[in-house]
Amino acid sequence: MKKTIATYCAVLVLSALSNAQSPTLTAMANTVFVGADGKFETAPDTALIQFNISAQASAAKDAYELAAKQAEAARQVLRSNAIDPKAAEIGFFTVNPQYDWKSTTQKIIGYQVTTSVSLKLKDFSKIGPVTQQLADGSVGQSQSLSYTLESTDEAKSKAVADAYRRAHASAQSLAAASGRALGELSYASVDTSENIRVSAPLQRGAMAMKAAVQSPAPIEEFSPHTVTVTAHVNAMFVLK
Repeated sequence: MKKTIATYCAVLVLSALSNAQSPTLTAMANTVFVGADGKFETAPDTALIQFNISAQASAAKDAYELAAKQAEAARQVLRSNAIDPKAAEIGFFTVNPQYDWKSTTQKIIGYQVTTSVSLKLKDFSKIGPVTQQLADGSVGQSQSLSYTLESTDEAKSKAVADAYRRAHASAQSLAAASGRALGELSYASVDTSENIRVSAPLQRGAMAMKAAVQSPAPIEEFSPHTVTVTAHVNAMFVLK
């Protein structure tokens, strides 16, 4: 009668899609431990428009009032597109003195008021009008647009399923190569992440957009890039 030899197998499937690391586990007899990456690509459900409001004047009060006028102009743009101004969020607000660096005494020559605004839109048809009108109203020094996925539960589940399928296939191949049969799953861990890409700024200055007012918006007739949700699965299976 042949003596049963305890088999310790470990396979780590690496992918550029994930930097997830395998957890430290104590090797168990007659098991195979594998890791694999999976992904799921889907259309984004949210557009994020970000822009800065910046005003400068010789007095802090005057700079603040100029910034307040720009902020009100931004609110009017939102209202004209049936968007509640409360949907926009303030990221930061600063008041910075401006110095004459040529002077040895660092004399203050003015003040700059700056704030950042971010707006999430579910209706992508409003992106073009909003960005165009912000530019026409000389609101914001720059604009950027990114797409993201806020409802991620289904996408994460599909990415995990893809990763598990790959892990199971690797374990099955190794078991077959060693003359064994793959048994039930005894352990698993999961990590997921979302790949968010930010597009180039839509404008570098309001005047640049005003010059192209008769042209289609930069994003018209293009489709937003897909959002990739990735998952890494570590799994341990019993060997029969």
